[in-house]
Amino acid sequence: MSSENRLFISMYHYIRDLQHSRYPGIKGLDITLFRKQLEFFSENFNVIRMEQVIECVKNGQSLPENSLLLTFDDGYIDHYTYAMPLLEEYGFQGSFFIPGKTFTTHQLLDVNKLHYLLACADINQLVADVKERIDYYRGVEYDYPTSEELWEQYAVANRFDNKETIFVKRVLQTGLPERLRNEIASYLFQKYMDITEEQLAFDLYMTPEQIQTMKRHGMFIGIHGYDHYWLGNLSQTEMKQDIVRSLETMKDYIDQDEWVMNYPYGSYNDDVLRFIQEKGACIGLTTEVRVADIGKDSSLCLPRLDCNDFPPKGDNYLGLLS
Repeated sequence: MSSENRLFISMYHYIRDLQHSRYPGIKGLDITLFRKQLEFFSENFNVIRMEQVIECVKNGQSLPENSLLLTFDDGYIDHYTYAMPLLEEYGFQGSFFIPGKTFTTHQLLDVNKLHYLLACADINQLVADVKERIDYYRGVEYDYPTSEELWEQYAVANRFDNKETIFVKRVLQTGLPERLRNEIASYLFQKYMDITEEQLAFDLYMTPEQIQTMKRHGMFIGIHGYDHYWLGNLSQTEMKQDIVRSLETMKDYIDQDEWVMNYPYGSYNDDVLRFIQEKGACIGLTTEVRVADIGKDSSLCLPRLDCNDFPPKGDNYLGLLS
């Protein structure tokens, strides 16, 4: 891979003072480690802007050696209160990808219900509760596999989560009918949490004014769907509706002729790629763990690394330098 075409892309979600936060068990990057990571980047990489990547993709302009792009998913208030001030201190741009639903209807995304449940509840009890709810609803309005079959299909550990955690996530993200997923997640949220969904939604996400402020400060704003769905699992009609709704919601923050897509959960398929290209997307970001090779990789399928792959959290990036 030519160093002129190589691009490291780091992915972030929660960034906060974990010890002093209301839910310290949330899986995020502590603010002290975020500062140390930015310091490491300043000494070892060329942190570039999204506009440079767009120029490279469109016009073949070469990138600096050891180029790195910083991306932030989900529109959390953490990005405004914690990330942006430190990015400005180091002179870095961040690219922020915001689901439209987070600041329009102020509803808590299912993905965040699960994050907070997993941060607060005992995982074995949570698995038992999920299975109990699955059995409770089966055959009433819904028809789906048994708990044991769903466990066999979805309980597969990955590099960050054990099989119990993945089971809860996958079943309530994509494995059951949407309305049932919402019902079970809300039932469990009410059982375990000491805050309402509405209160957490207003605490968790950025407001339109904050997003606009980030844009004025030189941060890049991109598309992350409207409902944070697994786009690759939707029907064509549902997928198109979600992306169109997202573009309409985000029109004040993006260039609608040349925008960047970040696939929720890294989920996409050929239909998604065709549709976003028709709608003006020039770059797409996945969750495939690899260094991007601009020119060789499809510009709509660029891989990313997790922030845990870089010091001070880890050094997985070193294995990708060759």
